[in-house]
Amino acid sequence: MKWIWVFIFCFFSLPTMAERVHALAMHGLPKYTAEFTHFDYVNPDAPKGGVLRQASFGAFDTFNPFSVKGTAAPGIGLLFDTLMVESLDEPFSEYGLIAEKIELAPDRSWVAFDLNPLARFSDGQPVTPADVIFTFNTLREKGVPQYRYYFGDVLRVRQEGTQRVVFEFKEKGNRELPLILGQMPVLSQKDWEGKDFTATTLVPPIGTGPYRVKAFEAGRYVLYERRLDYWGKDLPVNKGQYNFDQIRYDIYRDTTVALEAFKAGAYDIRLENEAKKWATAYDFDAVKKGHVILREWHHGLPSGMQGFVMNTRRPLFADKRVREALGLAFDFDWSNKNLFYGMYQRTTSYFDNSSMAAKGLPVGEEKKLLEKLGAPNEILTKEIIFPVVQDSNIRPQLMQALDLLKEAGWTVQKGRLMNDKGEEFRFEILLDSSGAPAWERIVLPYVRNLKKLGMNVQVRVMDVLQYKNRLDHFDFDMFVMVWGQSLSPGNEQRYFWGSASADQPGSYNFAGIKDPLVDALIEEVIGADTREELETAVRALDRVLLHGFYVVPHWFSSVSRFAYWDKFGMPESEPIKGISPMTWWIK
Repeated sequence: MKWIWVFIFCFFSLPTMAERVHALAMHGLPKYTAEFTHFDYVNPDAPKGGVLRQASFGAFDTFNPFSVKGTAAPGIGLLFDTLMVESLDEPFSEYGLIAEKIELAPDRSWVAFDLNPLARFSDGQPVTPADVIFTFNTLREKGVPQYRYYFGDVLRVRQEGTQRVVFEFKEKGNRELPLILGQMPVLSQKDWEGKDFTATTLVPPIGTGPYRVKAFEAGRYVLYERRLDYWGKDLPVNKGQYNFDQIRYDIYRDTTVALEAFKAGAYDIRLENEAKKWATAYDFDAVKKGHVILREWHHGLPSGMQGFVMNTRRPLFADKRVREALGLAFDFDWSNKNLFYGMYQRTTSYFDNSSMAAKGLPVGEEKKLLEKLGAPNEILTKEIIFPVVQDSNIRPQLMQALDLLKEAGWTVQKGRLMNDKGEEFRFEILLDSSGAPAWERIVLPYVRNLKKLGMNVQVRVMDVLQYKNRLDHFDFDMFVMVWGQSLSPGNEQRYFWGSASADQPGSYNFAGIKDPLVDALIEEVIGADTREELETAVRALDRVLLHGFYVVPHWFSSVSRFAYWDKFGMPESEPIKGISPMTWWIK
């Protein structure tokens, strides 16, 4: 699974008859026929060579990205091929990689993958059905929690013949499950024998992908080299990609230091997520002389949700009125004007920048669905409206917040917000050290507003590894989280919001959501037979999540901002899912 720059989920529909196919598409036929030679968004004649240098933040202590323990090395996905691979210029299509052909049962009760007989691990050993079965069982039993959720509907897996693996499902009709299996990386059973899969390791694993680890120093850098013996280099899905002889990641612990390193030419490309830096920090000689290019790429992806996440496992945040009050204290308009140079829009949906975002009151099929599932009347009749703060006067919102807090049993006594048990409203906002300088300037104005409500709020900065461990075990009050969303949401929503994931360490249900209505809507999303049904179910899910006030939403942008040294050639076509530097080459 290659998660270098683009990490998204794509989904598809099944053919009406069981047949061996090269690709699967959500609606209709895949864009590329079985005879295609390369994707349209690559240059099939791109030259090979050179080094791509990138930056990463924090640290790493393992080359196993599939276990809960540790922080994986950046770029480690370059070592692993998957059964299928997505195209970046279609909403929901995937094509065979390790799987040469795919066959689906007419009733969607199983999927079979015919392995490419040329597929090899980096040690020269062939990829076998036994490796696929080992990978599936190991990831489901010992991998990060998402695999247990994604693979949970598989009844059994078996080998059929010498090159074929069949996955049988517990139920019929899960349109997404075959693709989830198609996205599974294949591990070497021989390589992992006798090893603790759950432990951290700095021994590079044997993979099937286009790169291998050449050199590294934990906490400082990792260097990958292109495999000249890569088995899949001439496949249509890989043609024109993975053009760099080496890819290096240097580790930085401070974003300001990393920016200065980029200016000095220490690495080649930088995704800029800070509006202030984009507006003010790129006025240097290399930019003026054209040696560094600044560019904004528009994409067609949902924005997802970024915001201050409240841990509802804590009694302090168990009351929805309290969570709503905390949201009212965030002044996006002041932040956008004074900190972000007006570059962002306020997030008002978990699926902004798409047709799946809930707007207005529910009508039509969405309303019918919510009524069928027994949604409270409030969800049917009340629209969530995010207030606009006029002239930096947030007082009306704070007064509204105080009313909500009073209803929930909290009152201001001698300047402190207290309940009837004499307990103070006190909590901590957690930040990781790598991003703290940028986030403190955003968090501290929010804290000032919370203190006007009488709350005792502290900001704590932690080392990246400790920070991750705290989050994995839900040991936090509030922190900043980003949930990415795809053009076709599905099973991952269980992992984000499902009740079963709320108490599973390492899951992404950081808010601790346990809501039967949310669970039911997730199943509606997963089971949607048409695009129309999918969008209806997602809008309904979005609406219910918004009514839960689990997150104080932040902001989003429909563009990605990059700065890069002028050393790259790039394909002319820009796919809807965003750019991929793996299609670039050294000029």
